[in-house]
Amino acid sequence: MTTELNEYLDFPHVGQAFMVERISHNQKSGKETRVAAYGITSKTPDLASAEQVLRDNRGHWSIENSCHYIIDWNYDEDRSRIAKGYGPENMTRLRRFAIGLIKSKGAANVSQKIRQLILSPRMVFDYLKMTKNSRCVSAG
Repeated sequence: MTTELNEYLDFPHVGQAFMVERISHNQKSGKETRVAAYGITSKTPDLASAEQVLRDNRGHWSIENSCHYIIDWNYDEDRSRIAKGYGPENMTRLRRFAIGLIKSKGAANVSQKIRQLILSPRMVFDYLKMTKNSRCVSAG
């Protein structure tokens, strides 16, 4: 954390600059990877300590991982060819709705539940209890 760069940064309302070092371990190879990520925040040192900035940064990634990552991984949204009019926005909304619906049913693993439901349209209706003769399906 530093405020020494503030006068050199051409960015409005900069409070301080920071660096977060991310360390990941590959379970299979045992290899360790280190990546430095740099950022700025409008919060000054009196408003946010290094610990608070780290919590804010992790909070951002929890949102990214809980929704954006699920959409991208399961629907390959970044490679979608839908590009005209309201198509991209509408597809994103439908995908978010589907994920929200699955989460609301208490699924422990949204990606796994999506893979299960893809196998059978009937399973989708049973899962959502949308037919008169829906079988009892567990929420998880």
